[in-house]
Amino acid sequence: MANASTEQRTVVVSRDVPARLVPDGTRITIHKNSFVNLRQALGGTYTVTLNGNMARIDGTDADAIGQAPLELDFDPPEADGSVREADLNTALGTIFDPEIPVNILDLGLVYGCDVIRREDKNVVQVRMTLTAPNCGMGPVLVGDVEDRLAKVPNVDEVEVALLFDPPWSRDMMTEEAQLELGLF
Repeated sequence: MANASTEQRTVVVSRDVPARLVPDGTRITIHKNSFVNLRQALGGTYTVTLNGNMARIDGTDADAIGQAPLELDFDPPEADGSVREADLNTALGTIFDPEIPVNILDLGLVYGCDVIRREDKNVVQVRMTLTAPNCGMGPVLVGDVEDRLAKVPNVDEVEVALLFDPPWSRDMMTEEAQLELGLF
């Protein structure tokens, strides 16, 4: 199961750090020397409160709040500029549903991930869904996908399309995820 912690404490941000407001996903910068309340660590992201607003900090930026940063380990980029499917899956496998401690691949939220060439750029197009069409954390999850895939070698742009047909069901989860959540 993903590392989940609900120890709440106040920390001082050591550098400017990008974050996304919860639940709408608006991108913000939390400035150096700001006081934030660390509310939750789940699936490689950190939820903090700042001036009464909740925000999520990506695990790759966790050092800014005194936590060990998530290290994405990719082989050196392909010399021909191509994007490896394995690298995309590695990045997607580090993204967890905001409320369920299982990554989005094992949850069955990703319907497809393709790389297309457009104007000499590698554009990753992701087709995905949410566990519920009215999930308030949808924009945050989409932002997580965009941010993590942008870190993959040779990826120039990321486009995410949210689809609700077919609707998600727990049957789309891997057996491992179902076991982890006690659904078997």
